[in-house]
Amino acid sequence: MKDQILHLQGVSKNYAGKKALDQVSLSIGKGKIVGLLGTNGSGKSTLMKIAAGLIPYEGNATVLGKPAGLESKVEVAFMPDRPLTESWMRVYEAVKMQRDFYPDFDENKAGQMLEFMNLRDRDRVSTLSKGMQERLQLTLTLSRRARLYLLDEPIGGVDPVARTRILDAILEFYDEDSSIVISTHLVREIERIFDEVLFLKQGKVVLQDEVEQLRSKHGKSVEDLFKEVFAE
Repeated sequence: MKDQILHLQGVSKNYAGKKALDQVSLSIGKGKIVGLLGTNGSGKSTLMKIAAGLIPYEGNATVLGKPAGLESKVEVAFMPDRPLTESWMRVYEAVKMQRDFYPDFDENKAGQMLEFMNLRDRDRVSTLSKGMQERLQLTLTLSRRARLYLLDEPIGGVDPVARTRILDAILEFYDEDSSIVISTHLVREIERIFDEVLFLKQGKVVLQDEVEQLRSKHGKSVEDLFKEVFAE
């Protein structure tokens, strides 16, 4: 299917005998912002790393038809839950590092995003607040001309002002020829930007659907469904 960006079929991953993912199958089409939702330990970060081509796995995973791994990395921009930068860097040095490392880095887009994020070139990373650091990480990731963007907990631990700015930036600078998968457990704060959601529980996909379909079927918000599915 030509509009399919990410496809997983029967994908599993074990760590020291414990299943992090168990026979996961899913497809994500072009032009989608998808919420990958689950509690801590549900397998979200493992799924992200497989889609980013960073770790081995069992089963079949493809990005634009290429097996997830070395061959597919050029199509994927991954924002992990740890910084892409070093604390000694200034903002302009972080941008230069990303530009030098990735041939698809769009310096003009980075400049627009830095302005939107209220980040200054000479600011040192070590002096940035948690929220401003997350804004910088998002800028470095979305400024690549990738087809699949993977954002692992992009609003975790940031204040409401920074959170709103980050979500607004995703909508403002999102390229509809690509798709974005956002891993989070902060459902209420972020569900407004999702086209689809995917619930991952104990390494298994327990629900995947379009947000509007879910709301019309169940008469509930994504957050309320999340609470039902993951209630202890």
